[in-house]
Amino acid sequence: MAAKLPVHTVKRSRLEIIPLIDVIFFCLATFVLVTLTMNKNKAIPVNLPVAQTSVNPEKTDEAVTLTITEQGDQIFWDKDGLTWDQFVARLIQYRTEEADPKIMINGDAKAEFGKAVVVLDEVRKAGIQKVTIVTRTKPTPRS
Repeated sequence: MAAKLPVHTVKRSRLEIIPLIDVIFFCLATFVLVTLTMNKNKAIPVNLPVAQTSVNPEKTDEAVTLTITEQGDQIFWDKDGLTWDQFVARLIQYRTEEADPKIMINGDAKAEFGKAVVVLDEVRKAGIQKVTIVTRTKPTPRS
């Protein structure tokens, strides 16, 4: 009697969709978290002063950022450098064109305080009431 050879059955490959869904979900969650933590910075970078009651301003897309550098010799409207006369004219124009104008004053920690007061005074003279002074949060000591 002849020996029977074992018959090999060909296994069909399977596409495992559960790990694929896990990977796609992880990529989506990562994308959403990264997108939510991104801040749109419309100002030039400066060393902000520290405050314990610092609050991140909401809806910064709608606000104009005025930056006072450490030297205080120039004012920046978002990222555009302006002279004093250009600043005052642009502030008045912004007040007339915008229904609900918002200003964020972004000053360097070493900038002269008097310059910040003058900028704030001009904003008030233009009739803009919604003004925020941007600061960074003071780190709390760990126990």
